[in-house]
Amino acid sequence: MKKILVLFALLLLFANQCFAVENLTFLYINGSNNNDEKMKNWYINGVSKLHPVIKEKFEKNPSVKQWAKENELVINSEPQIFFWGYDSKTDLDFVKERLNISKAYSSFIAYEVRSLLTQFMHDAIWVQKDHNMLPILDELNNQVKSLAQQNQNVVLYGYSAGTFVTYQYMIHKLPYIKLEKFLTSIKNDDDFVEFVKNNPRKDTCLSALMHDKGNLGVLANDGHFVLNQNNEVLKKNYLNIDAMTDLYCAPPNRVKAIVNFASPLPLFYSDLADKNYEMTFYNKYLLKYLMENGLYFLTVNFREDPLGFPSADNVTIEQMEQLLGFKFNNPKGVVYNNSNIWSKRSAFIAHTSYWSARGCFANAIVQSFVDGTKFLYDKDYQEKVLKKKNNK
Repeated sequence: MKKILVLFALLLLFANQCFAVENLTFLYINGSNNNDEKMKNWYINGVSKLHPVIKEKFEKNPSVKQWAKENELVINSEPQIFFWGYDSKTDLDFVKERLNISKAYSSFIAYEVRSLLTQFMHDAIWVQKDHNMLPILDELNNQVKSLAQQNQNVVLYGYSAGTFVTYQYMIHKLPYIKLEKFLTSIKNDDDFVEFVKNNPRKDTCLSALMHDKGNLGVLANDGHFVLNQNNEVLKKNYLNIDAMTDLYCAPPNRVKAIVNFASPLPLFYSDLADKNYEMTFYNKYLLKYLMENGLYFLTVNFREDPLGFPSADNVTIEQMEQLLGFKFNNPKGVVYNNSNIWSKRSAFIAHTSYWSARGCFANAIVQSFVDGTKFLYDKDYQEKVLKKKNNK
């Protein structure tokens, strides 16, 4: 009986954190190789088939179903799609022209390998570059803000290279930066420190700090934030930062979850393992924000998918705190990886099979929400999982 009550409490926690909203919209972000009409239609048709199945699985899940009767959960029937594929087309056409030139003197095998690399890798590399990524993040945030104005909360689904967009969206758009602590740690000047303390401003995001109109500083290639060297301009822009936060950061409490799938994120962002790379600093405080504000960050991959990389090993809250070097204040969010899903597809097609194996995939997403919550907040369940893992 005690275990049943604990499980019920955890399911209620799961429901309240993820779904205590009047409306919930699923917003899907495309991956690479989606930059012409044919591939755009392939992606949209796949999402159109997948979304009703995910919606139904959520609604039929016991933990959600019991809660929704009282709280009138509404998941929008129509999926929202954020499509950035066309943005890379001009650059891809340039590469294809060079590819066609190489056909005249390359061996058949070399040409085919080069063609495949162009097809599958170009967009993933292209979207990583800041001058390409940052405008995409602004466009995505405008769509999230538009949904927020309609009283809708959002779950972001990033597919393949779309996981780069969701990750950078969290880094640049979520308001996890506590401005006084951040600025005074960079500029240890008594006059400026006193100025900041006497003029408190709300929590903000990297985009607001970096934007031309915010202009508090720039993010260097090594991840360090370099403040505007003109002290008067710096103070003037600081006083206006709340307006920049409203313009360029995610609307407060509207993004409820991020679900990455078919994710090659660790392959392309392996520099995050470098302790000297300053972006690890932002990741630490982003994780703190996720955990303390009840956001869910899930990675869900088919085990047959050769590009489906786990985001990280699942760790307990205590282990997270030990790694980060600080304690969470009343944690209620979830960071969870589930990359062990059998799709019953071959490795050659698994990366593009999340639409065709939608029943299996939708079950895995819902189960990841539930299991992720239980793993972090149900000690009995956690011990079973860890014991099973240690016995392997």
